[in-house]
Amino acid sequence: MMERKLFIIRHGKSSWDHQGLDDIDRPLAERGILNSEEMAKRLSHKGLIPELLVSSPASRALNTALIMARFWMLKPAALQIYEPLYDAFISNIEQVVSGIPSEVKSLAIFGHNPAWTAYANQFLSRPLDNLPTAGVVVVTLNSDSWKGLSRGQVKEVHVDYPKKKSPL
Repeated sequence: MMERKLFIIRHGKSSWDHQGLDDIDRPLAERGILNSEEMAKRLSHKGLIPELLVSSPASRALNTALIMARFWMLKPAALQIYEPLYDAFISNIEQVVSGIPSEVKSLAIFGHNPAWTAYANQFLSRPLDNLPTAGVVVVTLNSDSWKGLSRGQVKEVHVDYPKKKSPL
């Protein structure tokens, strides 16, 4: 069995300043930008940097992914957009994750609640009521592929979000 890391990351706080925009086009608020940078920094300090990022096409999710990718100095090819991650159900997330090549050892998925909280809770012994904006759940699993991931494969879990007191 191989160790894999799955980063489940909710987009940063979105702005509601632009009335009339379609939901998919809603940008990050200034706080969302700052929180995305802070969470990328916290993960980096713990040595947690994914090699592949997949994002919902929504502006707020994609920009959260771009901010983190830039902080981690990842190449543009490390970020991919997956349409099914917007307005997703758990089954959509599982389908995207299971299609990731087995050579990839660490994967970050960027998207939206309520699906992100529900998906993360499948791996947690103590479920979250809500994964906050810019919140991150990093699940370390023993698995030979990204298909059929389950709580039984979980070795370790790291949960962090902007308002959580950071040990750093």
